Amino acid sequence: MTTTTVSTTTATAISPFLKAITQQIRANDPYGTYRNWSDELLLKPYVLSKAQKREISVEGDVDPITKGRVLAFYRAIAHCIEAETGLLCQVVIDLSHEGFGWALVFSGRLLVVSKTLRDAQRFGFDSLEKLEAEGAKIIASGINLAERFPEVGRL
Repeated sequence: MTTTTVSTTTATAISPFLKAITQQIRANDPYGTYRNWSDELLLKPYVLSKAQKREISVEGDVDPITKGRVLAFYRAIAHCIEAETGLLCQVVIDLSHEGFGWALVFSGRLLVVSKTLRDAQRFGFDSLEKLEAEGAKIIASGINLAERFPEVGRL
């Protein structure tokens, strides 16, 4: 039996949000496949150039790997909001087979994040910096709502 090991040493430090994504990926890996993969390797599928996105057909169903990538992204957002506010957050992804739907992050009765998803087959970002920026923007908005209405988030 041959075992492939990928180095876990990284030359660059990644942000807490990107680290949260990798933690979500590893947490949902029942066979430990990603245990020894570097964070950069786990984040690589999130980076798609415009040319790569154009090559992905929106005609077919959204594949399970892409659905998992979307779910890990929004679970990482929920994790960061939880860490900042202390409110327990849950994630709901409602995605049709055509790639349209919603990503919701809620705490108690408070909907802290509500994002429309379209063309989920092409879910990705131009760079890790843009992935981080989009995540930070959504997290900041969610934290703002959670801090404005903490009593609703605790119900």
